[in-house]
Amino acid sequence: MDSEGQPVWITDLEEGHGNHILHVVRGMEPVEALKALGAEPGAIRPCELPGSRPDESTSLPRAALGTDPGAAAVLLAGSTGEWTFVYDDSGWTFEDEPAGTLSAAGRAAVTSSTTINGDAFFTYAVDGQEIVDISLDDLVLADDLPGMPAELRAAFEAAGVADWEDLEPGEADSLIGMRAACALAGLALTLDDLRRMPLLVAELAQPLD
Repeated sequence: MDSEGQPVWITDLEEGHGNHILHVVRGMEPVEALKALGAEPGAIRPCELPGSRPDESTSLPRAALGTDPGAAAVLLAGSTGEWTFVYDDSGWTFEDEPAGTLSAAGRAAVTSSTTINGDAFFTYAVDGQEIVDISLDDLVLADDLPGMPAELRAAFEAAGVADWEDLEPGEADSLIGMRAACALAGLALTLDDLRRMPLLVAELAQPLD
């Protein structure tokens, strides 16, 4: 984790404006996950992350692609074991129940998102059905964890709570969803780990008015 409680590999990738999403899905190849999230097959290509970014407002995946700033989002995908992750640098893949879409045909998937306003949402789906769909502002750990599926409860317990001074006892921080998604999928990664694995990147074009 970084000093705020976010997985450090996400901090190293992000644009810094706070709008981003992490999807994880079990039993789906990265290229198929990208297509399920709206990437056109012709827009998907191998990715080698650059050593640096041109500025703090450009995500590392976007820098790798050399994308025009007008692109809606850049998606970065890879896999560890049986889990695939897709990182959305602008938070565009939130609508249309992405966790449900990714989890179809017997899979399990999570979508964890945060926004520039500090809002944070978390969805866990199995076989196309959303099992947990919450705003993390409403998460009460003592009340909500016992009712979660075992693997998800274990992920939230592993995620822990960030050391924020303004949190009330038992209150979860807004980054717990990102940590829980990483714990569920075994994404204990660094930027060097990412650079050693095969990655795919895709641009989502800005929709026309």
